Amino acid sequence: MTGRRRRVPERKTFQRRNRLLLGGAGVVVAGAVAVTVACSSGTGSPTGSTVSGSKPAARTASAGSPAAPSTPTRTYPLSQTPRTIPAVRAFTPARGPGWRPASGARVVVDDATLADEGRLLAGELGMAYAGRTGARGGDVELGLAGSGNPESYTMTVQGGRVQITGPGEAGVFYGTRTLKQEVHGGGTAPEGVVHDAPAKPRRGFMLDIARKYFTAGWIEDRVRELGDLKYNELGLHFSDDQGFRIESTTHPEIVSKQHLSKAEVKQIVDLAASRHITVVPEIDSPGHLGAVIAAHPDLQLRNASGVPAHGAVDISKPAAARIVDDLLDEYAGVFPGAYWHLGGDEYQALMVSDPAAKYPQLAAAARAKYGPKAGVADLATGWLNDRANVMRAHARTMRAWNDGFYRASGVQPAKDLEVAYWTGKEIGARRPTEYLGAGRKLLNYNDEYLYYVLGQPQTFVYPTGQRIYQQWTPRVVRGTTAVPARYDGQILGGVFAVWCDRSTAQTQNQVAAGIRLPLRALTQKLWDPRTPAQSWAQFKSLAARLG
Repeated sequence: MTGRRRRVPERKTFQRRNRLLLGGAGVVVAGAVAVTVACSSGTGSPTGSTVSGSKPAARTASAGSPAAPSTPTRTYPLSQTPRTIPAVRAFTPARGPGWRPASGARVVVDDATLADEGRLLAGELGMAYAGRTGARGGDVELGLAGSGNPESYTMTVQGGRVQITGPGEAGVFYGTRTLKQEVHGGGTAPEGVVHDAPAKPRRGFMLDIARKYFTAGWIEDRVRELGDLKYNELGLHFSDDQGFRIESTTHPEIVSKQHLSKAEVKQIVDLAASRHITVVPEIDSPGHLGAVIAAHPDLQLRNASGVPAHGAVDISKPAAARIVDDLLDEYAGVFPGAYWHLGGDEYQALMVSDPAAKYPQLAAAARAKYGPKAGVADLATGWLNDRANVMRAHARTMRAWNDGFYRASGVQPAKDLEVAYWTGKEIGARRPTEYLGAGRKLLNYNDEYLYYVLGQPQTFVYPTGQRIYQQWTPRVVRGTTAVPARYDGQILGGVFAVWCDRSTAQTQNQVAAGIRLPLRALTQKLWDPRTPAQSWAQFKSLAARLG
């Protein structure tokens, strides 16, 4: 997925996320007839605008929803919109003192399933956790209420209390992240009501731990950072030519000396689940299997002259499929999340001008399996579909890199495969609209903005938060041009990827520093489809203040 290509080239159950109905200036949620959105003016004073055409202050609370702010008094100025990353999408200001943790204040919950969220927030804010207890003055109450997008939430600051509710645990958790940021460093959560939800259901960070070993502690730190920023996916690319980085019981011979134990991986997976983050593993095949080939050289693909193809297994050999399927089955038990990355990119046999002449054994196998007109691309597509069948038995939703979908193939990739679109520089590149026009769902990994490649090989440059913040949107899938708006609903979200092509170019701490602002810019653009209200300088200053 990176520099090898030519530049011409769970303890919690995650729910399916429904889309939130968006108004022109804010977010319309169940039970909210009208929501007033506070926007900062040039002087920092809030101004109000109304969603759904009702009077600015009109608001009706549904059963189980927090009460609307009481009649404003003249004691306090009208509150200002919270300053968080990502920014909240709708805020109804009110007059009042706001809220900050005080002596004796507690976190309480109305449902035992919110205990994890409650304990976490209490520990972060230096409060006591009181479980399922009635709220009193100064408390924060977490509750499940309403219906719709399980990642949505409502936060009401009123009368010296905070109430955070949502249809699902994930939404309530995101509400606690908003509160945590608001009171960061002794700040105050402003009086009023936040209505919030993400624009895109998938918000990810992917880490290449195959080429570079990252410690379990470093990865756990990233999980905490991602959770606070409301990401919900962590991708782990742990198998490639340079290494295989997770303990294996089925094939211990392929595992690199520096690797994560399964116990360490379980800790990462459990921590991620507590932050409503799904860990998405990737065992790339049939290319990028150099670590497997090192232990099984008989599986390496060779051309008609006997020259080996770097990192590629010979997919005409049944033994190649058996070892990959062994690994898929094994790690399905290690990673219980709903998603799986099959890879499928940069198979060396299809990166030459005449695959059939160069690799006659693959052409012969294709004809034998798919008929006299079949070619190497058909055999490679069949390989991808076979691996998808293995993971489908484990009830996974699967994705593959866009250059693993071949235009020349008569055999079609499984219809439920999502496209992980990263580039348009490969031989025979297909534009994003070809996949979208065929009805496929797509995840945006655009290598122009979202690829952090260690050592900046070829023409890669380290992406900046400023470029993402000012130029990128989820519809900018390839290069710098957006796909038509009609495809927006098929673009599930975006993923920021760290690739370690030159593994020693940066330490893991340098990587953490380098990706800090890009991660913050990306979550803003995935959470809210509108042009950001703050300038880049303001956003960068806010990021520095929030830590």
